[in-house]
Amino acid sequence: MSAALARAVAEGAWRPPEREERLGLGFYATDTPGVVGALKASAEAFRVTEISSHPLPDPEGSYVVLTLASRDWEQHELAEAVARRLHLAPGSVHWSGTKDRRAVSQRLFSYRGPPPETDFGLRDVELRGWYRARDGLVLGHHYGNAFDIVVSELARGTEAALESFRRTERSLREGPGFPNFFGPQRFGEVRPVTHEVGRWIVRGDLARAVDVYLAERPVEGEPGPGDAARVAFAEHHDPARALREFPATYRFEHRLLEHLARGHSPERALRALSRDLRTLFVHAYQSWIFNRWLSDRRAGGLPLDGPVEGDRIVRIGRDGTIRGNDSVPVEADNRAECAELVRRGGARVGGPIVGFDSPPSVGEAGRLLERILAEEGIERAQFAVRAAPELASRGTYRPIVVPAPPMGLAGEEGAVRFRFALPKGAYATVLLREYLKDGARRTSSAAGAG
Repeated sequence: MSAALARAVAEGAWRPPEREERLGLGFYATDTPGVVGALKASAEAFRVTEISSHPLPDPEGSYVVLTLASRDWEQHELAEAVARRLHLAPGSVHWSGTKDRRAVSQRLFSYRGPPPETDFGLRDVELRGWYRARDGLVLGHHYGNAFDIVVSELARGTEAALESFRRTERSLREGPGFPNFFGPQRFGEVRPVTHEVGRWIVRGDLARAVDVYLAERPVEGEPGPGDAARVAFAEHHDPARALREFPATYRFEHRLLEHLARGHSPERALRALSRDLRTLFVHAYQSWIFNRWLSDRRAGGLPLDGPVEGDRIVRIGRDGTIRGNDSVPVEADNRAECAELVRRGGARVGGPIVGFDSPPSVGEAGRLLERILAEEGIERAQFAVRAAPELASRGTYRPIVVPAPPMGLAGEEGAVRFRFALPKGAYATVLLREYLKDGARRTSSAAGAG
C-alpha cells in the first residue's frame, strides 16, 4: 500500500482486506457497514447474460456467431473446447466480453468456418442458437451485462441485511457511483497471478513469466489440487516430472510443460498458449497499475467525479459505454467545460491503461502514475513487448467511476437477490463489495462510526 493510501486509511474508513489491497482495490466508495455473505456459493447463484451487440447477419457470411449458455467454465477453456469440437486451431474462437468462471453465463462466440452440425457435447454447455455473419466478434463488441445474483449465508438476518443493503444503495446513488476497479477475477479467481505473469512479459523476461505461471501459489486460501505440483516444480524444475505431477485438467500448464520437456525455450513454450490468453496477462498487469493509480488518486484527495488539470476525460454515449477511443486532455483553458460535461453525464474522468503510446504524464494525477511506474521499473515503451510484439498494447483510458445502477433487491429465505445491469468493462463483484465489505474493518480512528 502506498504511503498516501496509508495516510488516508489512518484518517478512519472501512479498510479493504489485504487480499484486495494486493490487487490495488484500496478503498470503498461508501462508508456504510457491510453484511458479510456468500457470493458465488454456487454457479447458479451468479447468473450473467451478455447484452450483446450482434454482428450483422449475412447468410453468405464467412463467420458463424454462436449463443452459448455455460456453467462453471473459464472463458479461454470454453473457447478452446469449442474449437476442438469444431476441429479448429486453438485461438480460432473469439468473444466480446470475459465472464466469471463460477457462474451461469450466456454470451456470444464467433469463428470463421462451417456452422455446427449438432450441440457440442460439452459438460454444462448448451448451444442456444447460431447464425452466419459478415464479421466476427472482437473484444468489447457488446453493450454490457445483466446480472441475477444471490448472496446467501448472511451474517445477519434477511430483513436486517436488506435494510443495510438499501442503505448502501442510497449512499451509492447519492454519490458519483462506485470505483471502476478491475475485479479480483481479472487477476485469476483461484490463483490471482495473471498480472504477475504480465509484469515479466512486459519486462521481456519470458522465462520468468513461464516460471511464475507454473510455480506461483496463492498467498491465502485452501490448497488447490495443483499446489503440491507447483511447490515441487519450484524445487526441481523438471518439466517431464512435472507433467506427471500436475493434474491432467490443468491444460495450460501441461501445454507449457510439454514444450519445455521437449527442450524448447520458455519463449517458445509461452507461444503455445493462445494469443488471447497471453494478451490477458499483459492486460491484467495494466489493470493492476490502473487499480493502484485509482486508489492512490483517492488517497491523495483528488476528486473522482470531476477533472483536474492534467486529467483526461472520456466521452460517454447514451447507452453508458465509451464513445470511441479518444480522450480529451484537461487543461486550464477547458477545465470548466470538461467539468460541466462530466457533471451532465456526457463524459467521465479517465484513468490510464498505460501502454507504449500513452502520452506523457501531466499534473498531480500524472505524478501518481509516474511514481507507480518508477516503483515497478517500467517505462511506457516496454508495453511494445519486443520479446512478443503480438502482445503489444498502445494504451487507453478507462472511466474511473461507474454510476450506481438501479438495483432490484429481494429477500429470500436466508439470502438476498440482487438484479442489475452494468455497462461493459464494469465488474459486478466490485459493485457488490460495497454491499458486503467482506473482510473489511474499521480503522482505529473511525471505531464506532456507523
